[in-house]
Amino acid sequence: MTAKTIRAVIDRHAAGHGDDIFLVDPEYNRTLTFSQLKAGTEAIRTCLDRLGVARGAKVAFLLDNGYWTAQLFLGVMAAGRVIVPLNAVSGTQQLVHVLGHSDAELVFVSAAYKERLTELRAAVDRDIRVVELDEDKGPTWPADGNGTLPAPTSGPDEKDPALLLYTSGSTGLPKGAIMNQRAIVTGGENVELGHELGPGDRVLCVLPIYHINGAMVTVVAPLVSGGSVVMPSRFRASRFWDLVATHGCTWSSVVPTIIKYLLDRAAEEPFDFGADPRLAPFRFGRSASAPLPVVVLRQWEETFGVPMIETIGLTETSGTVATNPMPPRARKPGSVGFPCGNEICVVDEAGNKCAPLVPGELVVRGENVLDCYYKNPEATEGAFFGEWFRTGDLGKKDGEGYLYITGRLKELIIRGGENIAPREIDDVLYRHEAILEAAAVGVDDENYGQEVVACVVIRDGHQATEEELKAFCQQAVGGVKCPKTIYFMDDLPKGPSGKIQRLRLPDMIRDL
Repeated sequence: MTAKTIRAVIDRHAAGHGDDIFLVDPEYNRTLTFSQLKAGTEAIRTCLDRLGVARGAKVAFLLDNGYWTAQLFLGVMAAGRVIVPLNAVSGTQQLVHVLGHSDAELVFVSAAYKERLTELRAAVDRDIRVVELDEDKGPTWPADGNGTLPAPTSGPDEKDPALLLYTSGSTGLPKGAIMNQRAIVTGGENVELGHELGPGDRVLCVLPIYHINGAMVTVVAPLVSGGSVVMPSRFRASRFWDLVATHGCTWSSVVPTIIKYLLDRAAEEPFDFGADPRLAPFRFGRSASAPLPVVVLRQWEETFGVPMIETIGLTETSGTVATNPMPPRARKPGSVGFPCGNEICVVDEAGNKCAPLVPGELVVRGENVLDCYYKNPEATEGAFFGEWFRTGDLGKKDGEGYLYITGRLKELIIRGGENIAPREIDDVLYRHEAILEAAAVGVDDENYGQEVVACVVIRDGHQATEEELKAFCQQAVGGVKCPKTIYFMDDLPKGPSGKIQRLRLPDMIRDL
Protein backbone atom coordinates (compact mmCIF):
# COMPACT_ATOMS: atom_id res chain seq x y z
CA MET A 1 0.00 0.00 0.00
CA THR A 2 1.30 3.46 -0.96
CA ALA A 3 2.28 5.61 2.00
CA LYS A 4 -0.03 8.48 2.83
CA THR A 5 2.46 11.30 2.37
CA ILE A 6 2.45 14.28 0.05
CA ARG A 7 5.70 13.13 -1.51
CA ALA A 8 4.29 9.67 -2.26
CA VAL A 9 1.19 11.18 -3.90
CA ILE A 10 3.28 13.48 -6.11
CA ASP A 11 5.60 10.61 -7.08
CA ARG A 12 2.65 8.39 -7.97
CA HIS A 13 1.06 10.91 -10.32
CA ALA A 14 4.38 11.94 -11.87
CA ALA A 15 5.08 8.28 -12.68
CA GLY A 16 1.57 7.46 -13.90
CA HIS A 17 0.64 10.56 -15.92
CA GLY A 18 3.43 13.06 -15.53
CA ASP A 19 2.52 15.13 -18.59
CA ASP A 20 -0.97 15.88 -17.28
CA ILE A 21 -1.53 19.42 -16.05
CA PHE A 22 -1.88 19.88 -12.30
CA LEU A 23 -2.01 23.70 -12.08
CA VAL A 24 -3.03 26.52 -14.40
CA ASP A 25 -1.77 30.03 -13.65
CA PRO A 26 -4.13 32.35 -15.56
CA GLU A 27 -2.24 35.52 -14.68
CA TYR A 28 1.12 34.45 -16.15
CA ASN A 29 -0.40 32.14 -18.76
CA ARG A 30 1.54 29.05 -17.68
CA THR A 31 0.88 25.53 -16.49
CA LEU A 32 2.52 23.04 -14.15
CA THR A 33 2.46 19.32 -14.93
CA PHE A 34 2.75 16.56 -12.35
CA SER A 35 6.31 15.84 -13.56
CA GLN A 36 7.21 19.50 -13.20
CA LEU A 37 5.62 19.53 -9.75
CA LYS A 38 7.84 16.62 -8.75
CA ALA A 39 10.95 18.32 -10.12
CA GLY A 40 9.99 21.52 -8.32
CA THR A 41 9.47 19.78 -5.00
CA GLU A 42 12.84 18.03 -5.37
CA ALA A 43 14.47 21.41 -5.99
CA ILE A 44 12.83 22.81 -2.87
CA ARG A 45 14.10 19.85 -0.82
CA THR A 46 17.62 20.30 -2.18
CA CYS A 47 17.66 24.01 -1.35
CA LEU A 48 16.33 23.44 2.16
CA ASP A 49 18.99 20.77 2.70
CA ARG A 50 21.68 23.15 1.47
CA LEU A 51 20.48 25.90 3.82
CA GLY A 52 20.62 23.54 6.78
CA VAL A 53 16.86 23.58 7.38
CA ALA A 54 16.49 20.22 9.07
CA ARG A 55 13.73 17.68 8.53
CA GLY A 56 10.80 18.61 10.76
CA ALA A 57 11.74 22.32 10.87
CA LYS A 58 9.05 24.98 10.42
CA VAL A 59 9.02 26.93 7.14
CA ALA A 60 6.53 29.78 6.70
CA PHE A 61 5.22 31.82 3.79
CA LEU A 62 3.58 35.24 3.49
CA LEU A 63 2.20 35.13 -0.04
CA ASP A 64 -0.93 35.45 -2.11
CA ASN A 65 -2.11 32.43 -4.09
CA GLY A 66 -0.19 31.53 -7.21
CA TYR A 67 2.03 29.19 -9.19
CA TRP A 68 4.97 29.35 -6.78
CA THR A 69 2.86 29.49 -3.62
CA ALA A 70 1.22 26.17 -4.48
CA GLN A 71 4.61 24.57 -5.22
CA LEU A 72 6.06 25.80 -1.94
CA PHE A 73 3.01 24.69 0.04
CA LEU A 74 3.29 21.14 -1.32
CA GLY A 75 7.06 21.06 -1.76
CA VAL A 76 7.94 21.95 1.83
CA MET A 77 5.67 19.17 3.10
CA ALA A 78 7.03 16.71 0.52
CA ALA A 79 10.52 17.60 1.75
CA GLY A 80 9.64 16.47 5.27
CA ARG A 81 9.45 19.98 6.72
CA VAL A 82 6.41 21.65 8.29
CA ILE A 83 4.74 24.39 6.28
CA VAL A 84 3.36 27.38 8.23
CA PRO A 85 1.03 29.50 6.07
CA LEU A 86 0.78 33.08 7.36
CA ASN A 87 -2.58 34.78 7.02
CA ALA A 88 -1.87 37.85 4.91
CA VAL A 89 -4.95 39.72 6.15
CA SER A 90 -4.45 39.07 9.87
CA GLY A 91 -3.76 41.88 12.29
CA THR A 92 -0.20 42.64 13.31
CA GLN A 93 -0.62 41.26 16.85
CA GLN A 94 -1.81 37.90 15.55
CA LEU A 95 0.91 37.63 12.91
CA VAL A 96 3.65 38.50 15.40
CA HIS A 97 2.28 35.79 17.69
CA VAL A 98 2.16 33.18 14.91
CA LEU A 99 5.62 34.00 13.60
CA GLY A 100 7.12 33.82 17.07
CA HIS A 101 5.11 30.90 18.44
CA SER A 102 5.58 28.67 15.38
CA ASP A 103 9.40 28.57 15.64
CA ALA A 104 9.57 29.19 11.88
CA GLU A 105 13.21 29.25 10.76
CA LEU A 106 12.58 30.52 7.25
CA VAL A 107 9.91 32.66 5.59
CA PHE A 108 9.12 32.98 1.89
CA VAL A 109 7.77 36.44 1.09
CA SER A 110 6.67 38.34 -2.02
CA ALA A 111 7.46 41.98 -2.76
CA ALA A 112 3.92 42.93 -1.74
CA TYR A 113 4.52 41.79 1.86
CA LYS A 114 8.27 42.34 2.24
CA GLU A 115 7.95 45.59 4.20
CA ARG A 116 5.33 44.10 6.50
CA LEU A 117 7.47 41.02 7.17
CA THR A 118 10.37 43.28 8.15
CA GLU A 119 8.15 44.89 10.80
CA LEU A 120 6.98 41.50 12.05
CA ARG A 121 10.49 40.08 12.31
CA ALA A 122 11.58 43.10 14.32
CA ALA A 123 8.93 42.21 16.92
CA VAL A 124 10.07 38.56 17.21
CA ASP A 125 13.00 37.77 19.50
CA ARG A 126 14.57 35.22 17.16
CA ASP A 127 16.56 35.25 13.96
CA ILE A 128 14.38 34.27 11.01
CA ARG A 129 15.83 33.87 7.54
CA VAL A 130 13.96 35.26 4.54
CA VAL A 131 13.70 34.01 0.98
CA GLU A 132 12.21 36.57 -1.38
CA LEU A 133 9.88 35.29 -4.07
CA ASP A 134 9.31 36.85 -7.46
CA GLU A 135 5.81 35.90 -8.56
CA ASP A 136 7.09 35.34 -12.10
CA LYS A 137 10.52 33.78 -11.56
CA GLY A 138 10.15 32.16 -8.16
CA PRO A 139 12.33 32.10 -5.01
CA THR A 140 15.72 33.81 -4.87
CA TRP A 141 17.58 31.22 -2.83
CA PRO A 142 20.52 32.56 -0.80
CA ALA A 143 23.98 31.05 -1.30
CA ASP A 144 24.95 28.40 1.23
CA GLY A 145 28.32 30.00 1.89
CA ASN A 146 30.65 27.08 1.18
CA GLY A 147 29.28 25.49 -1.98
CA THR A 148 28.92 22.03 -0.44
CA LEU A 149 25.77 19.97 -0.72
CA PRO A 150 24.86 17.71 2.19
CA ALA A 151 23.40 14.26 1.70
CA PRO A 152 19.70 14.59 0.81
CA THR A 153 17.23 14.12 3.61
CA SER A 154 14.88 11.18 3.43
CA GLY A 155 11.21 11.49 2.58
CA PRO A 156 8.65 12.00 5.34
CA ASP A 157 6.77 9.25 7.13
CA GLU A 158 2.98 9.21 7.54
CA LYS A 159 3.14 10.30 11.16
CA ASP A 160 5.59 13.16 10.57
CA PRO A 161 4.13 16.65 11.09
CA ALA A 162 3.37 18.37 7.80
CA LEU A 163 1.23 21.46 8.42
CA LEU A 164 1.08 23.97 11.26
CA LEU A 165 -1.96 26.13 10.68
CA TYR A 166 -3.28 28.66 13.14
CA THR A 167 -6.98 29.02 13.86
CA SER A 168 -8.62 32.34 13.10
CA GLY A 169 -8.41 33.58 16.68
CA SER A 170 -11.79 35.35 16.80
CA THR A 171 -11.19 35.77 20.52
CA GLY A 172 -7.69 35.92 21.95
CA LEU A 173 -4.60 34.66 20.17
CA PRO A 174 -4.89 31.85 17.60
CA LYS A 175 -3.88 28.28 18.40
CA GLY A 176 -1.58 26.34 16.09
CA ALA A 177 -2.96 23.00 14.88
CA ILE A 178 -0.39 20.36 13.91
CA MET A 179 -1.50 17.91 11.19
CA ASN A 180 0.67 14.99 10.10
CA GLN A 181 1.27 13.73 6.57
CA ARG A 182 -1.44 11.09 6.81
CA ALA A 183 -4.00 13.63 8.02
CA ILE A 184 -3.23 15.96 5.10
CA VAL A 185 -3.60 13.23 2.48
CA THR A 186 -6.75 11.93 4.21
CA GLY A 187 -8.21 15.43 4.19
CA GLY A 188 -7.76 15.54 0.42
CA GLU A 189 -9.23 12.05 0.06
CA ASN A 190 -12.33 13.10 2.00
CA VAL A 191 -13.02 15.85 -0.53
CA GLU A 192 -12.33 13.44 -3.41
CA LEU A 193 -14.76 10.92 -1.90
CA GLY A 194 -17.48 13.39 -0.99
CA HIS A 195 -17.56 15.14 -4.37
CA GLU A 196 -16.76 12.10 -6.52
CA LEU A 197 -13.70 13.79 -8.04
CA GLY A 198 -11.53 12.25 -10.72
CA PRO A 199 -8.64 13.13 -13.04
CA GLY A 200 -11.01 14.98 -15.36
CA ASP A 201 -12.10 17.47 -12.71
CA ARG A 202 -10.64 20.97 -12.59
CA VAL A 203 -11.31 23.30 -9.66
CA LEU A 204 -11.24 27.09 -9.70
CA CYS A 205 -9.39 28.13 -6.53
CA VAL A 206 -10.66 31.48 -5.23
CA LEU A 207 -9.96 31.02 -1.51
CA PRO A 208 -6.52 31.72 0.00
CA ILE A 209 -4.39 28.66 0.61
CA TYR A 210 -3.22 30.08 3.90
CA HIS A 211 -6.66 28.88 5.08
CA ILE A 212 -7.62 25.22 5.50
CA ASN A 213 -10.45 25.41 2.96
CA GLY A 214 -8.29 26.75 0.16
CA ALA A 215 -5.35 24.54 1.10
CA MET A 216 -7.09 21.19 1.47
CA VAL A 217 -10.08 21.50 -0.84
CA THR A 218 -8.52 23.27 -3.80
CA VAL A 219 -4.88 22.14 -3.63
CA VAL A 220 -4.59 18.80 -1.85
CA ALA A 221 -7.88 17.34 -3.14
CA PRO A 222 -7.03 17.81 -6.85
CA LEU A 223 -3.52 16.54 -6.12
CA VAL A 224 -4.86 13.37 -4.50
CA SER A 225 -7.49 12.79 -7.20
CA GLY A 226 -5.10 13.47 -10.08
CA GLY A 227 -7.18 16.44 -11.21
CA SER A 228 -6.13 20.04 -11.70
CA VAL A 229 -6.55 23.52 -10.26
CA VAL A 230 -6.85 26.97 -11.82
CA MET A 231 -5.23 29.43 -9.40
CA PRO A 232 -5.47 33.20 -9.76
CA SER A 233 -3.77 35.27 -7.07
CA ARG A 234 -7.08 36.17 -5.42
CA PHE A 235 -10.84 36.20 -5.87
CA ARG A 236 -12.37 38.76 -8.20
CA ALA A 237 -16.12 38.48 -8.76
CA SER A 238 -15.77 40.02 -12.21
CA ARG A 239 -13.44 37.22 -13.35
CA PHE A 240 -15.05 34.16 -11.76
CA TRP A 241 -17.26 32.95 -14.62
CA ASP A 242 -14.78 34.01 -17.28
CA LEU A 243 -12.11 31.80 -15.66
CA VAL A 244 -14.59 28.92 -15.41
CA ALA A 245 -15.43 29.23 -19.10
CA THR A 246 -11.89 29.83 -20.37
CA HIS A 247 -10.28 26.95 -18.50
CA GLY A 248 -13.10 24.38 -18.43
CA CYS A 249 -13.47 24.30 -14.65
CA THR A 250 -15.85 21.64 -13.35
CA TRP A 251 -16.31 22.99 -9.81
CA SER A 252 -15.28 25.62 -7.29
CA SER A 253 -15.20 25.96 -3.52
CA VAL A 254 -16.65 29.24 -2.27
CA VAL A 255 -18.05 30.81 0.88
CA PRO A 256 -21.46 32.48 1.39
CA THR A 257 -20.09 36.01 1.04
CA ILE A 258 -18.61 35.14 -2.37
CA ILE A 259 -21.90 33.56 -3.41
CA LYS A 260 -23.69 36.82 -2.60
CA TYR A 261 -21.14 38.84 -4.61
CA LEU A 262 -21.61 36.54 -7.61
CA LEU A 263 -25.39 36.77 -7.34
CA ASP A 264 -25.31 40.56 -7.15
CA ARG A 265 -23.48 40.82 -10.49
CA ALA A 266 -25.09 37.87 -12.29
CA ALA A 267 -27.13 40.13 -14.59
CA GLU A 268 -23.91 41.80 -15.80
CA GLU A 269 -22.30 38.53 -16.94
CA PRO A 270 -22.17 37.67 -20.68
CA PHE A 271 -23.37 34.12 -20.08
CA ASP A 272 -26.70 32.37 -20.50
CA PHE A 273 -26.57 30.52 -17.20
CA GLY A 274 -28.00 27.04 -17.36
CA ALA A 275 -27.71 26.85 -21.16
CA ASP A 276 -24.36 28.37 -22.13
CA PRO A 277 -22.07 25.70 -23.67
CA ARG A 278 -19.00 27.58 -22.37
CA LEU A 279 -20.09 26.71 -18.83
CA ALA A 280 -21.30 23.18 -19.57
CA PRO A 281 -18.38 21.43 -17.79
CA PHE A 282 -19.13 23.25 -14.53
CA ARG A 283 -21.08 20.68 -12.52
CA PHE A 284 -21.29 22.06 -8.97
CA GLY A 285 -20.34 24.72 -6.48
CA ARG A 286 -19.28 23.89 -2.95
CA SER A 287 -20.01 26.01 0.11
CA ALA A 288 -18.17 25.79 3.42
CA SER A 289 -16.45 27.79 6.18
CA ALA A 290 -19.61 29.67 7.18
CA PRO A 291 -23.35 28.86 7.37
CA LEU A 292 -25.16 29.13 4.03
CA PRO A 293 -28.67 30.57 4.40
CA VAL A 294 -31.27 28.43 2.63
CA VAL A 295 -32.54 31.41 0.67
CA VAL A 296 -29.06 32.11 -0.71
CA LEU A 297 -28.60 28.48 -1.75
CA ARG A 298 -31.88 28.60 -3.67
CA GLN A 299 -30.95 31.89 -5.31
CA TRP A 300 -27.65 30.37 -6.49
CA GLU A 301 -29.30 27.31 -8.02
CA GLU A 302 -32.10 29.32 -9.65
CA THR A 303 -29.68 31.89 -11.06
CA PHE A 304 -26.75 29.76 -12.19
CA GLY A 305 -28.46 26.43 -12.88
CA VAL A 306 -25.93 24.24 -11.05
CA PRO A 307 -26.19 22.61 -7.61
CA MET A 308 -24.55 24.12 -4.55
CA ILE A 309 -23.23 21.45 -2.18
CA GLU A 310 -23.19 22.42 1.49
CA THR A 311 -20.32 21.03 3.55
CA ILE A 312 -18.49 21.57 6.81
CA GLY A 313 -14.83 21.35 7.75
CA LEU A 314 -12.40 22.63 10.35
CA THR A 315 -8.73 23.52 10.54
CA GLU A 316 -8.22 20.78 13.13
CA THR A 317 -9.75 18.08 10.90
CA SER A 318 -7.70 18.88 7.78
CA GLY A 319 -10.81 20.33 6.22
CA THR A 320 -13.93 18.43 5.22
CA VAL A 321 -15.73 16.25 7.76
CA ALA A 322 -19.23 16.17 6.24
CA THR A 323 -20.91 16.97 2.94
CA ASN A 324 -24.26 16.72 1.25
CA PRO A 325 -24.33 13.94 -1.34
CA MET A 326 -23.81 14.70 -5.00
CA PRO A 327 -26.81 14.68 -7.36
CA PRO A 328 -28.95 12.76 -8.03
CA ARG A 329 -28.96 11.75 -4.37
CA ALA A 330 -31.04 13.90 -2.05
CA ARG A 331 -29.60 17.08 -0.60
CA LYS A 332 -31.28 18.91 2.27
CA PRO A 333 -30.98 22.72 2.32
CA GLY A 334 -29.72 23.87 5.70
CA SER A 335 -27.95 20.56 6.34
CA VAL A 336 -24.23 19.87 5.90
CA GLY A 337 -25.03 16.30 4.90
CA PHE A 338 -23.35 13.12 6.07
CA PRO A 339 -19.95 12.30 7.59
CA CYS A 340 -17.37 11.89 4.86
CA GLY A 341 -14.27 9.76 5.42
CA ASN A 342 -14.52 10.06 9.21
CA GLU A 343 -17.00 9.47 12.01
CA ILE A 344 -19.17 12.22 13.52
CA CYS A 345 -21.23 11.88 16.68
CA VAL A 346 -23.52 14.33 18.49
CA VAL A 347 -22.89 14.22 22.24
CA ASP A 348 -24.09 15.88 25.44
CA GLU A 349 -21.88 17.68 27.98
CA ALA A 350 -20.71 14.36 29.43
CA GLY A 351 -19.77 12.95 26.04
CA ASN A 352 -22.80 10.64 25.76
CA LYS A 353 -24.39 10.11 22.35
CA CYS A 354 -27.56 12.13 21.71
CA ALA A 355 -30.69 10.65 20.17
CA PRO A 356 -31.82 11.86 16.71
CA LEU A 357 -33.08 15.46 16.70
CA VAL A 358 -31.57 16.09 20.15
CA PRO A 359 -28.97 18.88 19.90
CA GLY A 360 -25.46 18.52 21.28
CA GLU A 361 -21.82 19.07 20.38
CA LEU A 362 -20.35 17.51 17.24
CA VAL A 363 -17.29 15.34 17.83
CA VAL A 364 -15.12 13.82 15.09
CA ARG A 365 -12.89 10.76 14.88
CA GLY A 366 -10.66 9.83 11.94
CA GLU A 367 -7.19 9.89 10.39
CA ASN A 368 -7.74 13.51 9.34
CA VAL A 369 -7.78 14.88 12.91
CA LEU A 370 -4.90 17.01 14.21
CA ASP A 371 -2.12 15.56 16.34
CA CYS A 372 -2.13 18.42 18.84
CA TYR A 373 -2.16 22.14 19.38
CA TYR A 374 1.46 23.23 19.09
CA LYS A 375 3.08 23.96 22.46
CA ASN A 376 -0.34 23.98 24.13
CA PRO A 377 -0.97 20.69 25.98
CA GLU A 378 -3.85 22.17 27.99
CA ALA A 379 -5.77 23.11 24.85
CA THR A 380 -5.00 19.71 23.33
CA GLU A 381 -6.31 17.85 26.37
CA GLY A 382 -9.48 19.95 26.48
CA ALA A 383 -10.15 19.37 22.79
CA PHE A 384 -10.81 15.63 23.06
CA PHE A 385 -13.27 13.16 24.55
CA GLY A 386 -10.93 10.17 24.34
CA GLU A 387 -10.33 9.63 20.61
CA TRP A 388 -13.07 12.10 19.65
CA PHE A 389 -12.15 15.67 18.74
CA ARG A 390 -14.54 18.27 20.13
CA THR A 391 -15.44 20.65 17.30
CA GLY A 392 -17.21 23.26 19.42
CA ASP A 393 -20.06 23.18 16.91
CA LEU A 394 -23.60 22.63 18.15
CA GLY A 395 -25.83 20.51 15.96
CA LYS A 396 -28.12 17.54 15.58
CA LYS A 397 -28.83 14.61 13.27
CA ASP A 398 -32.26 13.98 11.82
CA GLY A 399 -33.82 10.52 11.50
CA GLU A 400 -32.01 9.90 8.20
CA GLY A 401 -28.61 10.89 9.57
CA TYR A 402 -28.32 14.33 7.94
CA LEU A 403 -26.33 16.77 10.08
CA TYR A 404 -27.56 20.25 10.95
CA ILE A 405 -25.34 22.91 12.55
CA THR A 406 -27.18 25.19 14.96
CA GLY A 407 -24.29 27.32 16.23
CA ARG A 408 -21.12 27.39 18.29
CA LEU A 409 -20.85 26.60 21.99
CA LYS A 410 -19.08 29.90 22.68
CA GLU A 411 -21.63 31.86 20.65
CA LEU A 412 -24.76 30.55 22.36
CA ILE A 413 -26.95 33.39 23.68
CA ILE A 414 -28.49 32.76 27.11
CA ARG A 415 -31.35 35.20 27.67
CA GLY A 416 -33.23 34.83 30.94
CA GLY A 417 -32.15 31.19 31.18
CA GLU A 418 -33.25 30.33 27.63
CA ASN A 419 -30.62 29.09 25.17
CA ILE A 420 -30.84 30.88 21.82
CA ALA A 421 -28.82 29.78 18.79
CA PRO A 422 -27.86 32.97 16.93
CA ARG A 423 -27.89 31.23 13.57
CA GLU A 424 -31.68 30.89 13.81
CA ILE A 425 -31.93 34.68 13.84
CA ASP A 426 -29.28 35.05 11.11
CA ASP A 427 -31.29 32.78 8.82
CA VAL A 428 -34.40 34.93 9.24
CA LEU A 429 -32.54 38.15 8.47
CA TYR A 430 -30.97 36.62 5.35
CA ARG A 431 -34.47 36.01 3.99
CA HIS A 432 -34.94 39.77 3.71
CA GLU A 433 -33.95 40.94 0.24
CA ALA A 434 -32.04 43.96 1.58
CA ILE A 435 -29.58 41.97 3.72
CA LEU A 436 -26.08 41.17 2.46
CA GLU A 437 -24.61 40.03 5.80
CA ALA A 438 -26.17 39.39 9.20
CA ALA A 439 -25.05 38.15 12.59
CA ALA A 440 -26.99 37.98 15.86
CA VAL A 441 -25.05 38.09 19.11
CA GLY A 442 -25.62 38.30 22.84
CA VAL A 443 -24.67 41.42 24.82
CA ASP A 444 -24.65 41.88 28.58
CA ASP A 445 -27.99 42.87 30.11
CA GLU A 446 -28.85 43.64 33.76
CA ASN A 447 -32.30 42.09 33.60
CA TYR A 448 -31.81 38.99 31.44
CA GLY A 449 -28.09 38.28 31.73
CA GLN A 450 -27.82 38.63 27.94
CA GLU A 451 -29.95 40.40 25.36
CA VAL A 452 -30.21 39.56 21.66
CA VAL A 453 -28.96 42.13 19.17
CA ALA A 454 -28.04 41.84 15.50
CA CYS A 455 -25.56 43.48 13.14
CA VAL A 456 -26.36 43.76 9.44
CA VAL A 457 -24.89 45.01 6.17
CA ILE A 458 -27.34 46.27 3.54
CA ARG A 459 -26.96 45.21 -0.08
CA ASP A 460 -26.16 47.90 -2.63
CA GLY A 461 -29.30 49.45 -4.07
CA HIS A 462 -31.54 48.32 -1.19
CA GLN A 463 -32.92 49.93 1.96
CA ALA A 464 -34.37 48.74 5.26
CA THR A 465 -35.14 50.35 8.60
CA GLU A 466 -34.48 48.91 12.04
CA GLU A 467 -38.20 48.71 12.82
CA GLU A 468 -38.87 46.91 9.54
CA LEU A 469 -36.21 44.28 10.25
CA LYS A 470 -37.30 43.82 13.87
CA ALA A 471 -40.89 43.24 12.77
CA PHE A 472 -39.61 40.80 10.14
CA CYS A 473 -37.74 38.84 12.84
CA GLN A 474 -40.51 38.93 15.42
CA GLN A 475 -42.96 37.39 12.98
CA ALA A 476 -40.56 34.51 12.37
CA VAL A 477 -38.96 33.79 15.77
CA GLY A 478 -41.17 35.56 18.34
CA GLY A 479 -40.49 38.29 20.84
CA VAL A 480 -37.98 36.45 23.06
CA LYS A 481 -35.55 35.76 20.22
CA CYS A 482 -36.20 38.94 18.26
CA PRO A 483 -33.22 41.37 18.38
CA LYS A 484 -33.76 44.25 20.78
CA THR A 485 -31.48 46.42 18.65
CA ILE A 486 -30.23 46.12 15.08
CA TYR A 487 -26.97 47.83 14.17
CA PHE A 488 -26.22 48.84 10.59
CA MET A 489 -22.56 48.45 9.58
CA ASP A 490 -20.49 48.89 6.45
CA ASP A 491 -18.88 45.48 6.94
CA LEU A 492 -18.79 42.66 9.50
CA PRO A 493 -15.48 41.30 10.81
CA LYS A 494 -14.40 38.09 9.09
CA GLY A 495 -11.66 35.52 9.21
CA PRO A 496 -9.65 34.50 6.12
CA SER A 497 -12.32 32.02 5.06
CA GLY A 498 -15.05 34.65 5.03
CA LYS A 499 -16.62 33.40 8.25
CA ILE A 500 -18.12 36.23 10.28
CA GLN A 501 -16.30 36.59 13.61
CA ARG A 502 -19.39 36.97 15.74
CA LEU A 503 -17.60 37.24 19.08
CA ARG A 504 -15.87 40.46 17.99
CA LEU A 505 -19.19 42.22 17.54
CA PRO A 506 -19.96 43.14 21.19
CA ASP A 507 -16.73 45.16 21.41
CA MET A 508 -17.50 46.83 18.08
CA ILE A 509 -21.01 47.69 19.24
CA ARG A 510 -19.66 49.37 22.39
CA ASP A 511 -17.51 51.60 20.20
CA LEU A 512 -20.45 52.78 18.06
